[in-house]
Amino acid sequence: MSPASTKASTAVDARTSVTSPVSPSSPPPSAPDAPDSPDSPDVPSAPGGADSRISPGGPGFRRMSFALFLAGVATFALLYSTQALLPLISGDLGVSAGDASWTVAAATGGLAVFVLPMSALSERYGRRTVMTASLAVAVTVGLLVPFAPSLGALVALRALQGAALAGVPASATAYLAEEVRPKALVTAIGLFVAGNSVGGMSGRVITGWVAQEWGWRVAVGVIGVLAVACAVAFRLLLPAPKHFRPGSLRPRVLLGTVRTHLANPLLRRLYAIGALFMTVFGGVYTVIGYRLAEAPFSLPQGIVGSIFLVYLVGTVAASAAGRLVGRLGRRGALYAAGGTTAAGLLLSLAGSLPLILLGLVLITGGFFAGHAVASSAVGRMATQGRAQASALYQSAYYVGSSVGSTVGALAFHSGGWAGTVGVGLVAVAGVVTITVLGTRAAQVERRGLAPA
Repeated sequence: MSPASTKASTAVDARTSVTSPVSPSSPPPSAPDAPDSPDSPDVPSAPGGADSRISPGGPGFRRMSFALFLAGVATFALLYSTQALLPLISGDLGVSAGDASWTVAAATGGLAVFVLPMSALSERYGRRTVMTASLAVAVTVGLLVPFAPSLGALVALRALQGAALAGVPASATAYLAEEVRPKALVTAIGLFVAGNSVGGMSGRVITGWVAQEWGWRVAVGVIGVLAVACAVAFRLLLPAPKHFRPGSLRPRVLLGTVRTHLANPLLRRLYAIGALFMTVFGGVYTVIGYRLAEAPFSLPQGIVGSIFLVYLVGTVAASAAGRLVGRLGRRGALYAAGGTTAAGLLLSLAGSLPLILLGLVLITGGFFAGHAVASSAVGRMATQGRAQASALYQSAYYVGSSVGSTVGALAFHSGGWAGTVGVGLVAVAGVVTITVLGTRAAQVERRGLAPA
């Protein structure tokens, strides 16, 4: 997980981007059935015949779904591969928790910066081409990470890895929107999101147990080898695109769309909410390993890594977010998510391991629910350029992860776990404040529209 496991709703909305060659509002160009050759170029096929987009039970659906599942596993296993290992990295390189946290912040920061440019490149060169190139660079860097001689070199490699990985989330949902029939789109995106969650969780759990026996360098090396296998299988399995239509790289148009989104106060609030929720989550899970490895708990590295199994709670919370919105409305759901997260932060201050774990459950559930609500709202609120609106949300989201990882670790270094919790509570207060402002703005707008 990774935290990206709730992007399904955003991804569904992104299929209607005005920059995409195919819009669900009108049938996309059809193409005759062609063999799913992984060597076929990313070029459109000739039109004709019935809708040739992929559907469950049809040719290529399982291959496509499994290929993107593996892409998600590789992406998020690599992205967060050092998070569970920070105490060991600190000890081996002789650095503080704040310094070691840059190995996480650099990767998520690189992704945040490059997700929008990568989405533009995929419009020109093809979704599969960009995803393949992104994974190729990322796994190559992943094999170099274990040999980093210093913290500076490690942080630089991780930043490069995050920048490369930006091409996967930037392209995967656009590929699905173009190649899969609308009724099957949620299912297909769900499998990709499942890969994100499994990758984010397994990357942390596997590294924890491997590092306990052989150290952090071997652990990240194992993740690198796993990612290579996933990347190769992805490229061999993913069906060649039939409906992609290359567009031109027009920076002026892209920047105009971005400015339009950033000028929208509602979208700005949603971007800020996503960033603040991720600040809490990034800070807590970057620092929790230090707390549990130290006295009075002194847990072994394998057990510390297994704490990330709590991520499974997020899958349940994200899937329940739609029902929560149905009952409470979007803003009510955000209040509930913020309250749950705050309760988990306060509970985690306890000196009892079971209460700390319960606190992590509440933090995780609240975060994923809030992220699901905010990310899905972005696509609904953006009237045009939805792919770019979604990319901006992802950028804000990963900026929040970088800030949370770094500031949360610095707070832990200076004030212990209470310092990290304090940072989280300030971020939750920001979410609540922004939601209150949104509620008041909506009330003012409704009064202005009411008949005299």
